[in-house]
Amino acid sequence: MFPTAAENPEREGALTVANLNRHGAQAVVVPIAPRLAGRYVRKVAEDPALAAFVRSAGGAFFTGGDQARITGALRRPDGSNSAVLDALWSMYRRGGVIAGTSAGAAIMSSTMFFDPPPDVAPLLKHGVVEGKDIAPGLGFIGDDIFIDQHLLARGRFARMLPAMLNKGYTLGLGIDEDTAAVVAPDRQVTMIGRTGAIVLDLKGATTDKAQPQFNLSNARISYLDNGDRFDLVKRSFQHGTGKEAVDKTRPEHRAALFYPDILGNTAVLDLLVKLVDSDLQRAVGLAFEGPASAAPERGFEFTFTRMPDSGEYVANREDAYSIYRIRMDVRPVRMAQPLYTAE
Repeated sequence: MFPTAAENPEREGALTVANLNRHGAQAVVVPIAPRLAGRYVRKVAEDPALAAFVRSAGGAFFTGGDQARITGALRRPDGSNSAVLDALWSMYRRGGVIAGTSAGAAIMSSTMFFDPPPDVAPLLKHGVVEGKDIAPGLGFIGDDIFIDQHLLARGRFARMLPAMLNKGYTLGLGIDEDTAAVVAPDRQVTMIGRTGAIVLDLKGATTDKAQPQFNLSNARISYLDNGDRFDLVKRSFQHGTGKEAVDKTRPEHRAALFYPDILGNTAVLDLLVKLVDSDLQRAVGLAFEGPASAAPERGFEFTFTRMPDSGEYVANREDAYSIYRIRMDVRPVRMAQPLYTAE
């Protein structure tokens, strides 16, 4: 168990080991953490005995915190692997499990968010900067999938877009809180947890390079619920048991769907659920910042459109939805200033 990212690795390590062991694991703390008192992290990461121990393990779990601490501790200054990181790869390739939460999930792709602003809108307005907003991850999931976390609870689905375009990714997987995406050796992903994950598919998407501001046409957004499966190779979807196609003859929502803050907590999922259970073909959301921000007049319109190949399923007893391949278009818009005035 690696508490490497944690602000208080002693406490985080003890709590996580106890929790894992309570559920049947035989977990031991690997003492590699910049915040761990009395240990020089780079020296510990090169310890041959510790590397041998990690290599022989059945799996590794990374806690949350700051993902830069993980990559900074396990990679040498020249970017090469430390002895312990090589051991992790050896264990992984022979069938061991690599897992993590929050920061521990962010490191799974070959590019990760590094030190981005806390809000999403600035990344849409100003783009991502290599070495600041994004940096190399550890790449356990492969080079073709971009990973992000806290997706729905923090409205982060849109921040994946500029990062993916910057690095050439066409597939993004954004995991919500209290949720796990279990990736099998055959590249099948199974969702387990309270909520689910957003999948962004940019394979057929285009951007207008003559437009200086962020824009995107013909992307696809999906929502994988608990029990759903997604094939990362074929990009095919299978909904979980107990779900059936949404009854289009009895739509729940009939009024026009417009969200003034598509980046709000769970807003994108709420809008998609209402769209697929409505008599409408499209829904619209806005993303913008307040008057004190840089360039407050710049905003973005997100349009979500049901397509012939969209999949819409629901478990009526739980009111839980699975949503596949809704078209998403993003265009820059000019916000009125001031946005409102007192009466």
